[in-house]
Amino acid sequence: MSKVSGDVVEQVREIVSDIFQIPIEQVNLDSSPETIEAWESIQHLNLVLALEQEFGLSFSPEEMATMLSVEAISQLVSEKMVNF
Repeated sequence: MSKVSGDVVEQVREIVSDIFQIPIEQVNLDSSPETIEAWESIQHLNLVLALEQEFGLSFSPEEMATMLSVEAISQLVSEKMVNF
């Protein structure tokens, strides 16, 4: 895994906390649909939309399917920001 900015991770954590309405202290790199009960399909789409708005990016359906943890999301966002 390439280096991910701590700022990106923190922004992703904040968005995950907001979308799933859980305390940010409960959101870490391993947070995923298995650890966050509210992380279901509709909320996943809301998460993707919030990420797109926050970072000014666009995600393909294939990329959305890989966004299954805070770590994976942070990595993808970082990669897209470098290539943007």
